[in-house]
Amino acid sequence: MTTLTGRERATYVQKMFTRIAGRYDVMNRLMTFGQDLSWRREVIRRAAITPGSRVLDLGTGTGDLALEIRAHQPESWPVAGDFTVEMMRVGQKRPNGNTLDWCATDALNLPYADETFDAVVSGFLMRNVSDLPRALSEQRRILKPGGRIVILDTTRPPENLLAPFIRIHLNYVIPTLGKLITGEAEAYTYLPDSTKGFLRAEALAVRMGEANFGEVGFKRVMFGTIAIHWGKK
Repeated sequence: MTTLTGRERATYVQKMFTRIAGRYDVMNRLMTFGQDLSWRREVIRRAAITPGSRVLDLGTGTGDLALEIRAHQPESWPVAGDFTVEMMRVGQKRPNGNTLDWCATDALNLPYADETFDAVVSGFLMRNVSDLPRALSEQRRILKPGGRIVILDTTRPPENLLAPFIRIHLNYVIPTLGKLITGEAEAYTYLPDSTKGFLRAEALAVRMGEANFGEVGFKRVMFGTIAIHWGKK
């Protein structure tokens, strides 16, 4: 699964999220013990959204971040973009889902003009893209000067006393829950595999700098298994 590259990887990920769309939100709450809600609020705070801000929630899924942006700043303009249509269909049925602008969006070829958005945010997207430098470049392209990028994603945890328990949670607890809740154990085996195959938080910060983002920083949460990165154009 995680050894796939290019178009094959994109197709696999798209089909996987199509299959689990209906139970995606429930699993997120269970896997993170509900902490993903506070992480998304931190993303929005880092994005410095103000009235009139145009914000792209890239890889929106069912619209968690975009809906939180709408609640946090009702006078902003959040756009919910994803390349899995079924996920967005589920999101449109959520409370206030019909208040968002939904758009079929490929992270490697964003359908927006240069300097369109004041902020681009994403939740659990970047480890899934097949070309990380291009995805970062595209996000920088559509940001206005001074615009902010904020990334929420998994990261390989540090080796410490908690590491064995974290591995048990990732490799056994999450796939078992996934099978029970969604009937899709394979999709939730992909999660730990993609986490182990993704960059450490420190390395992603370096990549953001290489993509010409300034003021790059990050913080780890949930015993070091999740990271929030931010930067500025």
